[in-house]
Amino acid sequence: VGVRDVFAVPGDFNLMLLDHLIAEPGLNLVGCCNELNAGYAADGYARSRGVGACAVTFTVGGLSVINAIAGAYSENLPVICIVGGPNSNDYGTSRILHHTIGLPDFSQEYRCFQTVTCAQVIVNNLDDAHELIDHAISTALTESKPVYISISCNLPAIPHPSFHHDPAPYFLTSQ
Repeated sequence: VGVRDVFAVPGDFNLMLLDHLIAEPGLNLVGCCNELNAGYAADGYARSRGVGACAVTFTVGGLSVINAIAGAYSENLPVICIVGGPNSNDYGTSRILHHTIGLPDFSQEYRCFQTVTCAQVIVNNLDDAHELIDHAISTALTESKPVYISISCNLPAIPHPSFHHDPAPYFLTSQ
């Protein structure tokens, strides 16, 4: 969709995802000193290039980047906010994980992003990952607003038959 630079802050829930982004030909991972800077860099990128992207870690990163995402929402900028989320095996358990607010409910960050993004998806299995991600990205481009994509930290390294190396052609239908 035209993103060549992703502004990121490493954290333990997004490290595997960032490893795969670094390995992606034609994609430059730009390390930022904090999540708010990553979000504002993605905002500026969207202003100059049409769409921007940032990648942060779960809750501590997501709640830090949300002010920049809210600003992009008010300015009608398509920013793709990617969050490395909890391990898919932790959903539905009563575990309290680090980087949370001390509750076994992992939806707090998601609920916060509902008011400042036009689409929110949580990818915690591979079977529908491509549909969820495509839906979020196409919604960001169609509505010219930010989106929230959470990807469970254990999924980026798992091969899946629906994934292939060459990018799929991407078309938006006119409304």
